[in-house]
Amino acid sequence: MAQLIADRRDINFVLYEQLDVDSLKNTPRYQGQNRKMFDMVINEARNFGVKEVLPLNELGDREGVTLDKDGVRLPESFHRAWKLLREGEWISMTEDPEYGGQALPHVVAKAAAEYIVGADISFWILATLCHGAGKMVEVFGTDRQKELFLKKLYTGEWGGTMVLTEPDAGSDLGNLTTSARKNTDGTYSISGNKIFITDADQDLTENIIHPVLARIEGAPRGAGGISLFLVPKFRVSEDGGPGEHNDVVVTAIEEKMGLHGSPTCQVTFGGKGQCQGELLGEENKGMRVMFHMMNEARLGVGSVGMFQGSAAYLYALDYARQRVQGRDISQVMEKDAKPVPIIQHPDIRRMLLWMKAHVEGMRSFVYYTAHLFDLETCSENAEEKQRINGLIELLTPVLKAYNSDKGFDATVWAMQIYGGAGYTKDYPIERLCRDSKINSIFEGSNGIQAMDLLGRKLGMLGGAVFMGFIEEILKAVAKAQKTGLEDLAQEVETAANQLSQTALSLGKMAGSGGLRAAFGFAYPFQDVMGDLIMAWMLLWRATIARPALDAILDGLDKDARDAKIIKDKNAAFYMGQVKSAEYFIYSLLPATLGKMAAIRRGHAAVVNIPEASFGGL
Repeated sequence: MAQLIADRRDINFVLYEQLDVDSLKNTPRYQGQNRKMFDMVINEARNFGVKEVLPLNELGDREGVTLDKDGVRLPESFHRAWKLLREGEWISMTEDPEYGGQALPHVVAKAAAEYIVGADISFWILATLCHGAGKMVEVFGTDRQKELFLKKLYTGEWGGTMVLTEPDAGSDLGNLTTSARKNTDGTYSISGNKIFITDADQDLTENIIHPVLARIEGAPRGAGGISLFLVPKFRVSEDGGPGEHNDVVVTAIEEKMGLHGSPTCQVTFGGKGQCQGELLGEENKGMRVMFHMMNEARLGVGSVGMFQGSAAYLYALDYARQRVQGRDISQVMEKDAKPVPIIQHPDIRRMLLWMKAHVEGMRSFVYYTAHLFDLETCSENAEEKQRINGLIELLTPVLKAYNSDKGFDATVWAMQIYGGAGYTKDYPIERLCRDSKINSIFEGSNGIQAMDLLGRKLGMLGGAVFMGFIEEILKAVAKAQKTGLEDLAQEVETAANQLSQTALSLGKMAGSGGLRAAFGFAYPFQDVMGDLIMAWMLLWRATIARPALDAILDGLDKDARDAKIIKDKNAAFYMGQVKSAEYFIYSLLPATLGKMAAIRRGHAAVVNIPEASFGGL
């Protein structure tokens, strides 16, 4: 089953051939780490994911979670896996060993996570929330808070959450009503109701730390008056252990379409007036603190979209090779023709190649972005750090939204390949499809990501960050033109130039009284930017694969070349990279150019249609 979680050959290609991650060993931060160590970590993650986490997927979906008088109960099978997750130090792979981490590069941590997340996202979310809460404490906490909470969160001894949403304040956090009243001892009394809180309660850890957004009494209205508080399920005693209950009560478990093994809860804080929290960061600066975690979460969700899309593709590929049905199209009129595996049918191959190209492009996108964090950390040049950070900021909403959309689409195509069997619970695709839909909603819906991209990110440093992004693509184009891929490179260059014009067009539209119309195109713009990134990543891959393939096939005639590709795994792999790029750039990118043209045309029907004209009245 391991190969149905992630593609190790492709992982190695991105790490070592595309990004040259092994060169990080030459930096002071990662000195002493090398490919042998990275491979060992990924192998261990693979073993853990396959043997311990993968079985939880079906069990968690079938058994779900329960709520009784003592709180939320997870499936019993989660307990052993959580113990092993903690022992393996998988929760905080990139953090300092002093706090229970492995000090790994971010990109290597992503590769290891593929095998754990791809095995069961419901289980992995528990770990991400521990890490996310811990990171906020590390960055914004006092020395005392770090001493009390940091290692416990980074190691999973205590659980973590992210507490934002309220019944009347979903994405518009400025309208939240949860209140905080300062006490004489410096703590705050917290009172309010929250909904959709992931892992708000569970029976794996002895305590849970809730980072809660609330408004201090008398604070300004809107987002500028929100503060963030650390609210433990059990108050922390003087010795650092859990003390008395802190009046944090789960009132209901949300019944969801998917992620049945993950408790999403409604929570009341201070229903009896006994809930205490302590300020994290400064008063009225809670959004700044929380968005540090949100950005990490958004990058994580984009990664999950790819991980689940990868699993869906591998399941569908395996099924298509085994499922025998129908004659080959060239023999359809021959009565004695034998049925063939469905992978031989052109339409099945079309769907598989769509999935393959997107999964490979998304994997490179995820790893590239993670690698940017490593490069930023290792750089000693302030200007270079700023450039890399700007690129990360620009790519974050696209990575979250595009990968979650296309990852879900991959599960839908996988179900289509399975046919009726995929729509049943007999195969994992039905569950994978349900579980992956939440990614486009999690951590700020994809429409909100598009608004962030258009409203904030495109204009960073007067548009210099966006133009730097375009320059990175054109560098890849220049390299591709030197490796026999001139036609592909020209298509990508055209698309990059068209995206620049489209961004400029939206800016002019917004600045000339058409603000609402411009934001009506925010999501389509985000989508075409994602398409261009896929084309960039796939062209980059092909630029590496083409010379490697030529070297393997050098001196062979056509028949011998064809035979070599069938027999030689590396030749087959490299040919697959070239074909992924050709398919996406020649067959899908032209439609992207059409979408860009539609955006530039700027027809404002989306915002001009009267509400009554939508019908339904």
